[in-house]
Amino acid sequence: MVVLVDKDTRVIIQGITGSQGTFHSESMLMYGTKIVAGVRAGKQGEEVNGIPVYDSVKAARDAQNANASVIFVPAPFAGDAALEAIAADLNPVVVITEHVPVFDEMRIIHAAKRKDITVIGPNTPGIITPSAKQKLGIMPGHVFSGGRVGLMSRSGTLTYEIAAGMTNAGIGISTAIGLGGDPCVGLTPIEAVDLFNKDSGTDAIVLVGEIGGDAEERAAAYIKDHVKKPAVAFIAGRTAPPGKRMGHAGAIISGSSGTAAAKIEAFTDAGVPVAEKPSDIAKLLKDVL
Repeated sequence: MVVLVDKDTRVIIQGITGSQGTFHSESMLMYGTKIVAGVRAGKQGEEVNGIPVYDSVKAARDAQNANASVIFVPAPFAGDAALEAIAADLNPVVVITEHVPVFDEMRIIHAAKRKDITVIGPNTPGIITPSAKQKLGIMPGHVFSGGRVGLMSRSGTLTYEIAAGMTNAGIGISTAIGLGGDPCVGLTPIEAVDLFNKDSGTDAIVLVGEIGGDAEERAAAYIKDHVKKPAVAFIAGRTAPPGKRMGHAGAIISGSSGTAAAKIEAFTDAGVPVAEKPSDIAKLLKDVL
């Protein structure tokens, strides 16, 4: 089995006529992703990389039997784009866009939960399932190999680095999910852990977190109480000073909450080994497997 996307996923690209939508839709097609339509108001009848463009998500969905969306719409309009995809019952909705206003992120999350739709992001590299040759996002597909380890991460570049290390060590990935680096995101670490825990095609779980918030601590507590599959973790930002944002909008320490030490302690208490550096993940996986 796979998580969230499989060989039958039929993808719409919202914002396909923009530079990022055009570039990454070509990369996704080359990987094997089934992109069936693009959306840009006023551009219906055009094509981008051989993909037909429609004025609305509903028109694209109805014409091409699409069931998922990837959004490359600029930040001021990304919220409305995501709500349009949710209204059309596409699932998952992958919001690549960064700098989406927090109020819009809250609107997206609320609308998605009401319809039991999974939103990945905003500010995410996307999701990839190597065995199905489906990449909904911007990740470099060649560093991911198919296998039975689920990978979730708040950091795009760490996702790629750790996936490459796993591939080089002969450890394949069932599905990799970029959770997003903003304070408000759709799919949470707990929800992603639960998906991998229930997936018969996933034997172990890798969690890549960073300073800021308490999502990792809550995921560690959930693993301790509910997950029998082995898991390993890495936390970025160990040397970050309190009160200073490091990279992502959500990567900021406030008081005693969200520190690397607190997250590492939570994982250790849950019996989850924590890597000192990204390259140690493959070694830890070999130990727990």
